[in-house]
Amino acid sequence: MAKIVAVAEERSFFFFSPLASTLSEFSGTKLHYSHIHFKRKQWQMKAASITQQLPCDYSSKTKAFAVSRRKALSLLLSTYIVFEAGSDALAQQSLPLREYIDAFDGYSFRYPSNWIQVRGAGADIFFRDPYILDENVSVEISSPSSSRFKSVQDLGTPEDAGKKVLKQYLTEFMSTRLGVRRESNILSTTSRVADDGKLYYQVEVNIKSYANNNELAVMPQERVVRMEWDRRYLSALGVENNQLYELRLQVPENVFAEEQNDLRQVMDSFRVNKIGT
Repeated sequence: MAKIVAVAEERSFFFFSPLASTLSEFSGTKLHYSHIHFKRKQWQMKAASITQQLPCDYSSKTKAFAVSRRKALSLLLSTYIVFEAGSDALAQQSLPLREYIDAFDGYSFRYPSNWIQVRGAGADIFFRDPYILDENVSVEISSPSSSRFKSVQDLGTPEDAGKKVLKQYLTEFMSTRLGVRRESNILSTTSRVADDGKLYYQVEVNIKSYANNNELAVMPQERVVRMEWDRRYLSALGVENNQLYELRLQVPENVFAEEQNDLRQVMDSFRVNKIGT
């Protein structure tokens, strides 16, 4: 999914929530166009080299096959354009999704096939993009001893669930640093009945984090606020085995526009299953 990524603080989940994720503060860097820029430099160097090596005069035996400098350069450039267009198209192609099934805990979902599993992340399962560190998916499960759910409707309406999901994220992101501020918005709350006949809630929120560049400065003008990160969080909620299951997707907001179709497929693929006794 990524073209060319894991994803502490004080944690406490509201009464219904699964365990909180512990890898929320990592940030990554997009690298998926670097190979194209590298190839562009290679083609420019090759074009210059060939142009310099083309002879000015040709013998009568080879003149019929002679190619002017301009034509040679045009041929190289046209070949490069085809190459780059193909590289861009390849970079924008969706990666195939791989299915993860946890028969022991009772859930399944699909995730991009190049994502890697991270152990010890505090979630029941955790996969992340290998290049964009804060693009990841995880599953949280509520404790059966602390609450018993019959349906996802025990959370209230999808709007009620959205408020609780956002509250939990903000609780996880609480910081003791001076000058840290978080802005958050609930972008959508929906419900759907999947092909397994079960009701699921889906919630999307955006959270931005701001911090002062010099929080200990005495003068206000010396404390310049900058944005640390801007992320989209997608949650799919389902109930089975008297437990609440939450699939969580995290992605930088500037990456979401490119990959939202793939990420929504991951969210829509989430299923909860009865555990055999």
